[in-house]
Amino acid sequence: MLDLNQAVIHESLLLGVMVRFPKEAALRSLEATASELGLKLKARNIPDADYDHWCAQQGKPRHILTLLTRAVTAAQLAAVTSEIAAQGLNIDVIHRLSGRPARGETEGTRRACVEFWLRGQPHDAGAMQARFMDIGVEHALDLAWQKDDAYRRSRRMVVFDMDSTLIRAEVIDELAKEAGAGEKVAAITEAAMRGELDFDDSLRQRVATLAGLPEAVLRTVADRLELTEGAEALVANLRAFGYKTAVLSGGFTYFGEHLKQRLGLDHVHANVLEIADGKLTGRVVGDIVNGPRKAELLKQIAAAEGISPRQVIAVGDGANDLPMLAAAGLGIAFHAKPKVREEAEHAVSTLGLDALLYLLGVRDRERQ
Repeated sequence: MLDLNQAVIHESLLLGVMVRFPKEAALRSLEATASELGLKLKARNIPDADYDHWCAQQGKPRHILTLLTRAVTAAQLAAVTSEIAAQGLNIDVIHRLSGRPARGETEGTRRACVEFWLRGQPHDAGAMQARFMDIGVEHALDLAWQKDDAYRRSRRMVVFDMDSTLIRAEVIDELAKEAGAGEKVAAITEAAMRGELDFDDSLRQRVATLAGLPEAVLRTVADRLELTEGAEALVANLRAFGYKTAVLSGGFTYFGEHLKQRLGLDHVHANVLEIADGKLTGRVVGDIVNGPRKAELLKQIAAAEGISPRQVIAVGDGANDLPMLAAAGLGIAFHAKPKVREEAEHAVSTLGLDALLYLLGVRDRERQ
């Protein structure tokens, strides 16, 4: 017995066996037995050269390609598998991680995931990644390409940006609305997240507009913040699976601590708003949590938890998240600005945050 595989596809059972027979009569006996059992048997001889080639494939690199979308279509599969073939890769396994959609389920709430197990080295990895990005735009899907190694199977911590990642809003913009400077600050925030402005300078400029704002407004804003789609489900599952979680934010500790309590996060690092006599002074206290600082904090927390950075997943949407995404074993641009999508190794733009569970290989039926 040289190899054995079985798959059940709907109501059909497929059993593949590679066997070395001592005598030709053994195959004829097997064919007769299959006929008696009402089974369809297809047999072919494998030349020695083909067997040797098959054995040689065992040392080739293996990768996981994850397709994320609201509903899988034939056009999506055709585009993805055509690029896989063009890159000289072999598909070993295709399976679905998402559950079967109910007939009445709407596309807006649906999520679908198909995972490809691939073998081989792409002819041009850069061109392949660029083509995957184009396919994503053309067919409303996301494609995540991961090396299938021990680190991929042993992630242990996830770190998040906060604003526009864990929550739907930019907190500084919400505070500025309360201070009567909403439009001005929102424009600065947008430019900073696109990487067009120095983050430290832009933060000081925006915080300055909050001078004189009553401290009680922080609670008002915190109470109206909405979680991003899938955030609560993702964090709950990560906690159940034993992952450590952290927020590394260019926003503010008050709101990070609010989320920590709400979601049960392990670590929070963000900027501290200075408050005097019950009012915001328009300044921050201490060092600013900018892009380089986020990457530094990721490494510090991982070291303190006894975790390799390669076992960390980082998620963010702005240009100031790029160093953090690069420092992690798996960096994901989540519904991100164009610059971030282009420079990050992976991007999720079609589904909610709980799509990250698919990148860990978690099936819908395994969710807590």
